[in-house]
Amino acid sequence: MSTPAQHKIGSGFGADSTADEVLRGIDLTGKLAIVTGGYSGLGLETTRALAKAGAHVVVPARRPDVARQELAGIENVEVDELDLGDLDSVRGFAERFLASGRSIDFLIDNAGIMACPETRVGPGWETQFATNHLGHYALANRLWPALASGDGARVVSVSSRGHHLSPVRWDDVQWTDGYDKWQAYGQAKTANALFALQLDTLGRDSGVRAFSLHPGGIMTPLQRHLPKEEMVERGWIDEQGNPLDAAGFKTPEQGAATQVWAATSPRLDGLGGLYLEDCDIAEPAPEDGTWAGVKDWATDPEQAARLWALSAELTGVDTFAK
Repeated sequence: MSTPAQHKIGSGFGADSTADEVLRGIDLTGKLAIVTGGYSGLGLETTRALAKAGAHVVVPARRPDVARQELAGIENVEVDELDLGDLDSVRGFAERFLASGRSIDFLIDNAGIMACPETRVGPGWETQFATNHLGHYALANRLWPALASGDGARVVSVSSRGHHLSPVRWDDVQWTDGYDKWQAYGQAKTANALFALQLDTLGRDSGVRAFSLHPGGIMTPLQRHLPKEEMVERGWIDEQGNPLDAAGFKTPEQGAATQVWAATSPRLDGLGGLYLEDCDIAEPAPEDGTWAGVKDWATDPEQAARLWALSAELTGVDTFAK
């Protein structure tokens, strides 16, 4: 079941647009953004573009010292500590931020891991689901007072076309019976999309809207868990490690554009719960299996509500609980 508005709107931007281009003419002075993982890859370009447009950007980082080095020279940026795989760390960051009394205009859930070897965090949770989804779920819930007090905040959940690889595996979400790194990644990216859909449903009466998106294929540290041989076999790089034109990779500046557009574009005013790609609303995925658009299982409101309930049970956090 796809959201009725899940169709392109002709944004005027596309796959080649950069974060700076989608922000042209937009003044973010006085706005505050939180960008998880905002010191590496797409996150770094997102932070740079938002700060350049006048926003104050908070970058919560698992490695704050590294983050400060990478962000040196960019004005209007502050760094704090956050490990999305540790719910105590999530709570600590949220408490510190809320104590500052500031409102949030944009929360961009950008940090993530991809196709890592089987590892466990917390009470035995599969790491990709826990870090990519549960950590961000808990973060948004704990930061809710600062989101709801803003002037129409947006939450942007960075999913991926990788969600095509797997719906949520309700019978074994934590991969206790056999582990497939790519399907586990796909499930986590589906969860990112469903999270945005349900948060938008719950938050819109408070003026908070949420979107998910596919940023595009980009060579960033996200590939750090992949052996060179696997990337050669997939046609991403040559034997010398150079990206291949046929792989269709975007630059980091282009890859950051859709999440920046999702956070700031006036064209999305009054909308939410949608999955985006190439700086526009994505079309539903073709039934012939073409690797494009958004799968029904990532836009299903019943599955979104079910995932929210499961996430609340696992994390013990639900700001909307009655």
